Amino acid sequence: MTRHTTLRLAFWAVLATFLAWDYSNSAPVDLRFEAPLIAAGSGKAASGGHCSMPD
Repeated sequence: MTRHTTLRLAFWAVLATFLAWDYSNSAPVDLRFEAPLIAAGSGKAASGGHCSMPD
């Protein structure tokens, strides 16, 4: 194998390992409490992001 192919395989292996670790260690997302995608002007306040939190 060439060095380029080895580096490419190492990158994808590290990325797949990181994604598997992140998926297994993170809390599940509850989609029922997420703000709707289009909430502008609907009267429902967004509460999910840090930019919507009061100062």
